[in-house]
Amino acid sequence: MVRRIARSRSNDLTRGSLLIEAVVAAAIALIVLTGVIGTFSYLLRASASNKQNVQAAFLEEEGLEAARILRDGGWTANIASHTSGTPFYLVFATSTWAATSTDTFVDGVFERKVTLADVYRDSNKNIVANGGTLDPAIKLVTVSVSWLSRGATTTHTLSTYLANVFNN
Repeated sequence: MVRRIARSRSNDLTRGSLLIEAVVAAAIALIVLTGVIGTFSYLLRASASNKQNVQAAFLEEEGLEAARILRDGGWTANIASHTSGTPFYLVFATSTWAATSTDTFVDGVFERKVTLADVYRDSNKNIVANGGTLDPAIKLVTVSVSWLSRGATTTHTLSTYLANVFNN
């Protein structure tokens, strides 16, 4: 009888330790699974945000190229005619770019604005921020792309100088 009691206690301890091991293994698996799901969710959000950043960068570059096309089509008509500091919007009309004062959204998400600014030079012909002499053959072109992301507006801006290279 003593032997039976010792064996049953040994079996109970084995069964109890197996239950504890199973609970610990399930807890570890749950922690790992929660971490994997959290990481996947974060990467999915980052991917969506990065997609919009890449699209905005392409739209900025496209805006600068459209400004160059407008310049090539006629400096006086397409560039010099715009008031410095007043934004305008770009539309693709039939087979070329055109400027409009009507706010337009690309893909219903992105707002793209183009702003031209006067350029001034000092006595050494260097471009200066303040003062100097107006250079009518150069404009600072700034393209801004804005969109709504997670309840906040995000804006990216790209700038370059355009020159009246064709004297038109």
